[in-house]
Amino acid sequence: MGNTKNNRRVKSNDDRIDWGIIFSVLVLAVIGMLSIYVAVKHDTSNASVTKTLVSQAMWYVFGIIAVVIIMQFDAEQLWKVAPVAYGIGITLMFLLLFLYSRSYAAQTGAKSWFAIGSLTFQPSEVMKPAYILMLARVIAEHNSLYPEHTIETDWKLLGKMFLWTLPIVILLKLQNDFGTTLVFLAIFGGMVLISGISWRIIVPIFGAFFVIGAIAIYFAVFNREVLLHLGFQNYQFQRIDAWLHPENNTTGSSYQLWRSIEAIGSGQLFGKGFNVSNVYVPVRESDMIFSVIGENFGFIGGCVLIFIYLLLIFQMVQVTFETRNEFYAYISTGVIMMILFHVFENIGMSIGLLPLTGIPLPFISQGGSSLIGNMIGIGLIMSMRYHHKSYMFSNNSDFN
Repeated sequence: MGNTKNNRRVKSNDDRIDWGIIFSVLVLAVIGMLSIYVAVKHDTSNASVTKTLVSQAMWYVFGIIAVVIIMQFDAEQLWKVAPVAYGIGITLMFLLLFLYSRSYAAQTGAKSWFAIGSLTFQPSEVMKPAYILMLARVIAEHNSLYPEHTIETDWKLLGKMFLWTLPIVILLKLQNDFGTTLVFLAIFGGMVLISGISWRIIVPIFGAFFVIGAIAIYFAVFNREVLLHLGFQNYQFQRIDAWLHPENNTTGSSYQLWRSIEAIGSGQLFGKGFNVSNVYVPVRESDMIFSVIGENFGFIGGCVLIFIYLLLIFQMVQVTFETRNEFYAYISTGVIMMILFHVFENIGMSIGLLPLTGIPLPFISQGGSSLIGNMIGIGLIMSMRYHHKSYMFSNNSDFN
């Protein structure tokens, strides 16, 4: 009888780890390494394939370490860590205004990276999970203080969420990083939707954002002087032109997008096969990595990749329903929105559906900061199941 209990104990401990999420991320990592290999091998910059792959592999190792560490934090500890993580993130983003990489700013137009030699770090990427934690705490704390929702209390909650978001948006504006700002706004919007705020507030606000967006697009196309006075930059208009009319300047501002569309289209249904690259796409190892997948594996390969992302998100949602913890639910919503928006925007811009924003494809694009930020998000989701199962185990009468 004792042996049976011991076997059940081991099985329960194993069940604390969500192997489905691990498998999905592992598959994405393999796809990423193979895609980066193809991109760099056929690159014209003579970058070292081995050095690039080893560097990316090391970032995966650091990401795994981050996941293992974060899994040790239960809900109470994450609650306490949230303001500390947010404070550290804001401090790093503030310091970046003075210590940003001048060379990267000249290349990209954004002051978003620290640089020490060849090593670069983008604080906004790790700020994303810190922001998610802080916003989850703000929502959960407010709802515990005001269990009965009214229009007045809902406006208070929205105001609190806005105040914690505003410093990030201001710092990103000063860094000229519009793409990352959109990610934070997507996280904000997703968490507002499940925060319990009345639809009588949500619908008009989201409607207003839609109208403002439509007006902004109108001015971007027909009267740009208005937007220039509001702080928009010329490179942002170039991206809009490249998005709306890529065929008009295929050797200039639309070159990257046009080549990406051409590469993906050339893959047709089944692709040209692994390690084939007949169409050169600039920066395809990071922002345009989907063009490699489209050219090598075609429409079918792209659909398989999207299915893996959907499977990962489904598993995250499943963990949320299993834990039935309000604080966890807000965290998982933020992580899901972060990953979902990255996937939607990256693939959308690669095929010309959306404007170019420089947003990487999660777990696949080359880049350490983005990978670490996404792995921290996975760690937060993994910790939910890990500690939820631990709680169930410790409270099971069979093992007392």
